[in-house]
Amino acid sequence: MSASLEQRRNLVTAIPGPRSRELMTRKKSAVAQGVGTTMPVFAVEAGGGVVKDVDGNSFIDLGSGIAVTTVGNSAPRVVDAVREQVEAFTHTCFMITPYEGYVAVAEALNRLTPGDHDKRSALFNSGAEAVENAVKIARAHTKKQAVVAFDHAYHGRTNLTMAMTAKSMPYKSGFGPFSPEVYRAPLSYPYRDEKNVDGAAAARRAITYIEKQVGAANLAAVVIEPIQGEGGFIVPAEGFLPAIAEWCTANNVVFIADEVQSGFARTGEMFACEHDGVVPDLIVTAKGIAGGLPLSAVTGRAEMMDAAHVSGLGGTYGGNPIACAAALATIETIEADGLVERARQIERLMLDRLHRLQADDDRLGDVRGRGAMIAVEIVKSGTDEPDPLLTNAIAAASHLAGVIVLTCGTYGNVLRFLPPLAISDELLNEGLDVVAAAFKDNA
Repeated sequence: MSASLEQRRNLVTAIPGPRSRELMTRKKSAVAQGVGTTMPVFAVEAGGGVVKDVDGNSFIDLGSGIAVTTVGNSAPRVVDAVREQVEAFTHTCFMITPYEGYVAVAEALNRLTPGDHDKRSALFNSGAEAVENAVKIARAHTKKQAVVAFDHAYHGRTNLTMAMTAKSMPYKSGFGPFSPEVYRAPLSYPYRDEKNVDGAAAARRAITYIEKQVGAANLAAVVIEPIQGEGGFIVPAEGFLPAIAEWCTANNVVFIADEVQSGFARTGEMFACEHDGVVPDLIVTAKGIAGGLPLSAVTGRAEMMDAAHVSGLGGTYGGNPIACAAALATIETIEADGLVERARQIERLMLDRLHRLQADDDRLGDVRGRGAMIAVEIVKSGTDEPDPLLTNAIAAASHLAGVIVLTCGTYGNVLRFLPPLAISDELLNEGLDVVAAAFKDNA
């Protein structure tokens, strides 16, 4: 982040401005139309809690590039580490000529992830790639094939991870056939479950489905987001995750926590599964791991991670030295700057504001989340019927007023907030003021 980047919302043109409109015209002529954009503006600089566009407009960032720039965009330690590594070398391929950075990242992940058992890590490029490799590892370890994912899940856009992802549009529609031996179990969804379905009951429901329709003898892995991302920031009821994990242990099924969006201090713990006291067999990380550079990982029990044969795991760019340098600097920033506690402070501020807004407007059907991973489920007044049109209108109004917010959810009716942990309270409050005004203007 440039020292000159002013930390304030500042609109100097209509949104989008003339230069952004020009670039959008070029995009339409050069980029495949399947690559969509949320914002109608083009960025030139970002850091702290703002993103600046090509027309000089500064936006409050409540998205962090989908939970990637958790430590802030162009965080100083990350910039310094990347510059130093670029000057040394940019690539050798770890599988050809290894380097210390990869090993150091693996050591850090083995230290940071839940559990004190012996661990190993392997590095990849994207969250979807890491999920696929976690499934490969589970299959190699158990000698079984089936995989269970959950309602509302999002695990990626590759063929296997599309099969594991629950939402058809825009992620799956028209792209099949998908990978076989993938099954879907019901999730604990406190806002929409029947009142008598607590965490324990929801776990029994899911386990019954798994046992009857898949069978433990066929099941290699259960893959779950401890807090769902694209599915709507759904936080399972207390007791759900531990019960599923215990069942997996008892039945030689690998319990895989997909912490791609929820990991690295985002939820007020280093990893979201720590809120439930769950120690996964394998944990998948990406997004916030490297301060904006592409990197992902699978970390887990040594005997499972070592089940794949030599050269069975890897990839040309996996654990790229520049991304590894960025990851080590990101982890240092999280620990040195107390960002786990900062996420808890953000949670308190955001939930207080949003609950007060909810008390005055019943269209905010549910306010939920942990740390700096907070969401509002928007419904039609007096009902629990999803209202995606209002959700999109609130997001669009916020964008035009200079605040980056994202939508998600199976029904398209969830506003999600993922501010960088480097954001100030002042910017965060101002961003929420803008969102509140958007609700009022769309009454």
